[in-house]
Parts: sequence; C-alpha cells; structure tokens
Amino acid sequence: MSGIFFIADTHFGDDNIRRYENRPFQTVRFMDEEMIVRWNYIVTEEDIVYVLGDFGAAGSEKELLERLNGDKLLVKGNHDLCTNGYYRAAGFEEVYDKPVILDNFWILSHEPMYVNANMPYANIFGHVHNSPLYKDFSAQHYCVSAERIDYTPISFDKVASLIKGV
Repeated sequence: MSGIFFIADTHFGDDNIRRYENRPFQTVRFMDEEMIVRWNYIVTEEDIVYVLGDFGAAGSEKELLERLNGDKLLVKGNHDLCTNGYYRAAGFEEVYDKPVILDNFWILSHEPMYVNANMPYANIFGHVHNSPLYKDFSAQHYCVSAERIDYTPISFDKVASLIKGV
C-alpha cells in the first residue's frame, strides 16, 4: 500500500541556505547526499511525495529526481522559478502554481495560509524554515520545512494524527 509524504524547502544544491539556516551539514554536497538517503529510507517507489516548494537542485533537477523514490508532486515556492514544463520534464509528476486541496480538508501550500478555528481546513506548508514565529504544528497547521522534520519527508498519517491530537 502506498503512502503520502510531505517535505518543503529542501533547497538541494544551495550552499547559501545551508549556511543561512545553520543546517547541520559540513558541505552542500554532504547535505544533498544525506537528504537523499533520508528520503529514500522512508519513501518507497510506490509512495507519493508532495514537495511544498523550494526544491532547489541548481539545474540538476532531473538527475536528482531520478535518485529520489516515489512519485513527486511540486507545489511551487518562491525559489521555484522555472516553468511548470521544465519541472515536469525533470521528473515531477505534476506541478502546481497555487495551493492544492487534499481530501477536502488539507490545504497544501508553500507559504503559510490564514486559517482559524472557524474554518474547516488545516494547512500543511513550508517556507518559514526554523522561524520562531511559527510553531511546528497546531490544531490547524503543520510546517514541513526540512529543518523541522529532520530533513526527511514526513508521512501524511503522522501529520494528520498529530494535528487531530491537539
């Protein structure tokens, strides 16, 4: 049985983000290789991974996506500047310019969206990395920036159980 996973802000190939976010990797090459290992340890070829923006890869998206397990779907972030056709040709099954609604409840977006207790939605997002202005999760949101999920895709089941348990 296949599963659904989320991750955002991988910024593959981006040494600036490694330094800026104080990522625990000595080099950008080690960061990329470690994130690939962590991804493939948890994601199988039958799984689906929503990348919620800022994938990165510095022009090597195709080679990188071939090494990552699962069917990859991209909700574009502010650093995903190429055309949707470019990302599809590189290996994403689908590319979205706007947020996606999953199971009529989950809003998948790059940037956090406004939700409140009176709304029948929860938001899964990235963009904010380790900003202390945002909690990891609440009853209506979950941040899947790579820094917050140990640089490893997180399962939909885990996100849903944590949100529903609040």
